[in-house]
Amino acid sequence: MVSLRQTPSAPSTPLLPPLVEPGPELGPSELERYSRHALMPEIGLSGQRRLKNARVLVIGAGGLGSPALLYLAAAGVGTLGIVDDDTVELSNLQRQVIHGMGDLGRSKLESARDSIMELNPDINVRLHPVRLDSGNALELLADYDVILDGADNFATRYLVNDAAAILGKPYVWGSILRFDGQVSVFWDKFGPNYRDLYPEPPAPGSVPSCAEGGVFGMLCASIGAMMVTEAVKLITGVGQSLLGRLLIFDALTARWREIRIAKDPAAAPITTLIDYEVFCGVAPVAEEDGDAIAAAELASRLRRREEGREDFALIDVREPVEHQISRIPGSVLVPLNGIRNGTALDQLPQGVPLILHCKAGTRSAQALASLRAAGFTDVVHLTGGIDAWHAAGH
Repeated sequence: MVSLRQTPSAPSTPLLPPLVEPGPELGPSELERYSRHALMPEIGLSGQRRLKNARVLVIGAGGLGSPALLYLAAAGVGTLGIVDDDTVELSNLQRQVIHGMGDLGRSKLESARDSIMELNPDINVRLHPVRLDSGNALELLADYDVILDGADNFATRYLVNDAAAILGKPYVWGSILRFDGQVSVFWDKFGPNYRDLYPEPPAPGSVPSCAEGGVFGMLCASIGAMMVTEAVKLITGVGQSLLGRLLIFDALTARWREIRIAKDPAAAPITTLIDYEVFCGVAPVAEEDGDAIAAAELASRLRRREEGREDFALIDVREPVEHQISRIPGSVLVPLNGIRNGTALDQLPQGVPLILHCKAGTRSAQALASLRAAGFTDVVHLTGGIDAWHAAGH
């Protein structure tokens, strides 16, 4: 579990002024398109002009970014920036509704742009085909009024938080895993930031990613729509924002609950960006000689094993459903959790070398460490996991 700092006695959410000034008058087609907003006194034509003048940056065109981008475009946000360096895969389509079958293999940025333009061609879409890091975050975020963080890893979440705090910008944060979702607004200038909720990142490997633990596809729409709701409220100055409050949604029971968040008075000001992969404990570790093998070497050793010239066991440390969906021929499933707690050690072949693999190399490295601690010596793992195996054409 991730340790969060709960503050039930935190002060009420402050009322915030509109984040963006009204843009130009709306044209006839815009008046018709946004008429349902204009009919509401809280939004009206002035609020719609603020949306037209707004610049919103969305981190990730995946599970949360997909519904968020579509609803931001439908709402008439004038400029949408998207940061993503990934391509569309078939497994994305269970939840990433901005993409379709015809987009498989395409850049998620290009696919998202095309869907946005089909929905609302008046939107200015800016594509940022980069991986957000400490070297580019401040420059990227500086040109936008509000940021929506739909990242799926803790290093990026802390990076976005710190960059937004340094720049004095608000951002809306959402998170999903399995049936659970969370959403809040952070603005260090007026209230708490992400570090006030999660002062320290979880131990590496203790919280599975969506690729490892799964995600209820429809949950993305619930959390993504709430993120857009908060962004629109910030832009137009309508209502009470989630600044200082965390909403937690349990899709299984269809219940929302709220936790108050307050600034930590003892926390040091955020003034500079750091190495967030090191901070979160996920930076690539320099492996000792013999700890890892590449996909090409594994393929060669598998051929020698088929010919009877070598003997070893290839151990898949992923979950059973992952092994069922895709596997390396000749691999044996022994999930990581059983290796960690020792209950599966007797399932491992004795007296032969072990080669471990997972999806991308992280879990197999953890399994390697556990087996070394348990006394196994002739064991290595596959660098890059089954992803690298497939990328090499196997």
